[in-house]
Amino acid sequence: MTERIRTMSPPVHVGMPLDPPAPVARCKVCATAAQNRTAAQGRGDFTAVTDANVVIRRHPHKGQRSAQ
Repeated sequence: MTERIRTMSPPVHVGMPLDPPAPVARCKVCATAAQNRTAAQGRGDFTAVTDANVVIRRHPHKGQRSAQ
């Protein structure tokens, strides 16, 4: 028979959230994602905000730098 665990797991350590990424200038994909992010923030849809942030961060820009 297996024995039950009677203690709590160790604490989870979570870091500070990342700052929202800035869209790259003259990039249509980033501009669209930034517009979607703003709209999602307005309606309180933080899952869509996160999705837009991921698109901006991971979209390839071939050597361009972000407009931060």
